[in-house]
Amino acid sequence: MKILVTGGAGFIGSALIRHIIGHTDHSVANVDKLTYAGNLESLESVAHDPRYAFEHLDICDARGLADAFARHRPDAVMHLAAESHVDRSIDGPAAFVQTNLVGTYALLETARAYWNGLDGTARAAFRFHHISTDEVYGDLAGTGNLFTETTPYAPSSPYSATKAGSDHLVRAWHRTYGLPVLVTNCSNNYGPYHFPEKLIPLIILNALEGKPLPVYGQGLQVRDWLYVEDHARALLRVVESGVPGETYNIGGHNEQRNIDVVRALCELLEELAPEHPAGVARYADLITYVADRPGHDMRYAIDAGKIERELGWAPRETFASGLRKTVQWYLEHRDWCRRVQDGSYQRQRLGLGDPVTTPAEGPAA
Repeated sequence: MKILVTGGAGFIGSALIRHIIGHTDHSVANVDKLTYAGNLESLESVAHDPRYAFEHLDICDARGLADAFARHRPDAVMHLAAESHVDRSIDGPAAFVQTNLVGTYALLETARAYWNGLDGTARAAFRFHHISTDEVYGDLAGTGNLFTETTPYAPSSPYSATKAGSDHLVRAWHRTYGLPVLVTNCSNNYGPYHFPEKLIPLIILNALEGKPLPVYGQGLQVRDWLYVEDHARALLRVVESGVPGETYNIGGHNEQRNIDVVRALCELLEELAPEHPAGVARYADLITYVADRPGHDMRYAIDAGKIERELGWAPRETFASGLRKTVQWYLEHRDWCRRVQDGSYQRQRLGLGDPVTTPAEGPAA
């Protein structure tokens, strides 16, 4: 199978490409604009594989997309390119509307034109897999429920609203034009190569430098955590075996309060990096409670029963095993962390409704 992956230099996209090249015979064409969170160093291990190709391209560029489709003749599209950080969407929603909505529209139209030009067998086999988020469903606070594939959408942030809109576009292109689409909605990912504005890498790196470990509100927000390599396996299973028109929720069965995640990271660092920064007696002493994010959802939790029953996927990592692997990776790759800092983000607080250049401290979950 020839797969065109958008956003393949990002966190989840690069994990997906590494998994495809490392565990299958499929080939990959990676389309990525290389924004602040795109890093080709995350793909160094596959960069010279003959089954991998890179296209430096914005998904809003319809002509460039058409040329890429013509060059690579994909059997499937896996669409991960998106602006994805909630706090950034609060400070600058325009980029989210442009990439997540306009870009998805451009990609859908390009894929539809390409698909219509395929012969019968190739046309029947083609798939458009749209990778989305559980944040489109809104807030489960005060309930014991889980998000299912039929949970009504109720997005809270500019980020989740634009992802919800892109989900609706994809399903409309299936209903109206017959494009064979697949949609997946996943819970919070974590693992190696995660851009350090997100909660887990932010806490690890700040702790190692003796900086405050910012926790929104009282840290009581609950998230279901999914190890990124488990997610990559799930995405591949869906594009290979999923039923067109269907949605599959992907979760890790790992609900955790944010404050408990931060404390667990501190405990792991006490074990794995016992030499504290100057003036720090315990990593947990660095925990600092800060004003909560506007419109912050209190709980997300995924029911992943459908993908387990119908496609035979289940997560392999527990939260404890995945978190340990993640901390070990960051400890062993401090140079990667330094190089990924290109000046546009220095672990400052985002999400107060101010321009993204406003300096302050803040997590992301």
